[in-house]
Amino acid sequence: MIDFAAQRAYATWMARQPIAGVAVWAHTGRGPHLSDDQRRIVLEEWRAALPGKVIVAGANGPTMARDAKRGGADALLAFPTQENAVVYHDELSQELPVIAFYLYEAAGGVSYDDKTLHGILALPGIVGIKVATLDSVMTFQRIAALMRDHPDKLLITGEDRFLGQSLTMGARAALIGMGAALTDIQADLLRTFSNGDTNAFQRLSTLLDAFSQVTFTEPMEGYIRRMLWALAAEGVIPDDACDDPWGPPLPAAERETVRRAVREARVR
Repeated sequence: MIDFAAQRAYATWMARQPIAGVAVWAHTGRGPHLSDDQRRIVLEEWRAALPGKVIVAGANGPTMARDAKRGGADALLAFPTQENAVVYHDELSQELPVIAFYLYEAAGGVSYDDKTLHGILALPGIVGIKVATLDSVMTFQRIAALMRDHPDKLLITGEDRFLGQSLTMGARAALIGMGAALTDIQADLLRTFSNGDTNAFQRLSTLLDAFSQVTFTEPMEGYIRRMLWALAAEGVIPDDACDDPWGPPLPAAERETVRRAVREARVR
């Protein structure tokens, strides 16, 4: 069940943050679990809350892609697939521009090999790739090197656990679950990197690494509930609006750990 009142409060708050847009129906937003009506309402509310911003909608096939297009999404985030990956991405791109998604396997991702990645990135409807390996710097480096053959495509970091480092390895944008909270600090991180402010970049990178260590930890699928806890700690959503019916149970003590991490980040 979605708490739509809490979502409206969150969307209103996010509209004031220094962001280029948001992702909805994404893998980590539990999109495939939602009904058609729920997905429609979610997309409509974000579209209304963020006029002029980019709305990226997760899609696992042509039906979700068409629904996203009808609802006003600007682009698709393609859920990973093992079968006919290049054809699948091409089909999605017939509806909207597509961001490919290299997601670690434990979260339902696929370890695309270089040939498949080149095939996907060569498609004209692919605007870039989001890389979320969880902890594999080597995999990120491999994909960053491969991107040199596709200079017109965007390397997007989804690396919450090494956000700052992923920027130094070539990421040109960020589309991350951690961005749901402490959003302004993460925007500052990107700004300091772009401006070459090394000292500020290193300080913010260290701060955000500490936050990610308590929000993106085992069980990894629990991070959605932890991010809801972080939003409640920020006063964005009510304390009782932090349920994730599809995620694992977490001990109550973890909530205080997340609250403390938010407080420490805000004292920067």
